[in-house]
Amino acid sequence: MEGSGNWTRREIGGDKDLFHVIHKVPSGDTPYVRAKHLQVVEKDPGAAILWFWKAINARDRVDSALKDMVVVMKQQDRAEEAIEAIRSFRHLCSKQAQESLDNLLIDLYKVKCGRIEEQIQLLKQKLHMIYHGDAFNGRTTKTARSHGKKFQISIKQETARILGNLGWAYLLQNNYAASEVVYRKAQMIEPDANKACNLGLCLIRQGRSKEARHVLEDVIQSRFPGSDDCKIINKAQELIREIPLQPATPTSTSASETNFDVEDEILQRIDLMLDHWAPARSRRLPIFEEISSFRDQITC
Repeated sequence: MEGSGNWTRREIGGDKDLFHVIHKVPSGDTPYVRAKHLQVVEKDPGAAILWFWKAINARDRVDSALKDMVVVMKQQDRAEEAIEAIRSFRHLCSKQAQESLDNLLIDLYKVKCGRIEEQIQLLKQKLHMIYHGDAFNGRTTKTARSHGKKFQISIKQETARILGNLGWAYLLQNNYAASEVVYRKAQMIEPDANKACNLGLCLIRQGRSKEARHVLEDVIQSRFPGSDDCKIINKAQELIREIPLQPATPTSTSASETNFDVEDEILQRIDLMLDHWAPARSRRLPIFEEISSFRDQITC
């Protein structure tokens, strides 16, 4: 059989065989099952991708087939193919799968392709969904997986995570003013040491050494969650050592040149939405009760 020399009927999952349970692969004899066997058991990513394609074309567990194929492609440094696969076939996937596909796209844009502007637009789109209460399929929490373990993520955590990614994207564009504002908002929602380091970097790049030092010293003194991570502490210490050596770096584009206004992009939009939602409080998520109080602090 193509791409699966060790394939046996028993391994696919006879009634009395627990092979698929032990190896955490689905039972049956379909293109998707074969793809998972090749990916997980035989460790043959090339053949697995081929069978994931067959599963998608056969409409066999399309949600899982597309997501799993993209993950394998990313591992094989085939990010551009993975992006095109999502764009071409996501319309075949369920509504519930769209958010996961967006997260995969963001990761591909960020890590592999350097497509920063596309990443920014997708992150803004995800924020727009949160503002309208459409994220997590209308729920306030969702179940996520990492390294085989399940855990719960709240809308508040997701908002801070997306803002952190948006801040990093602006940082990569040398748009330090925008990055600073977004990181400050993320820190107000759910502070952590890594975002604090990135905020410190934004301030250093703008020549605001005193503010940067204050933020980074808070990291070193374990005033943020995650400050117990040695890598983050080392990062903060390295940034502090850079402060006397780092001249201010002008942003790549000014607000007047791009008509970019962080307040318009992030803060005023939230305020307008809150005004719109006020009569229908069932649509207003608790996180926005907190965000509405952040605006004056961020814009001062």
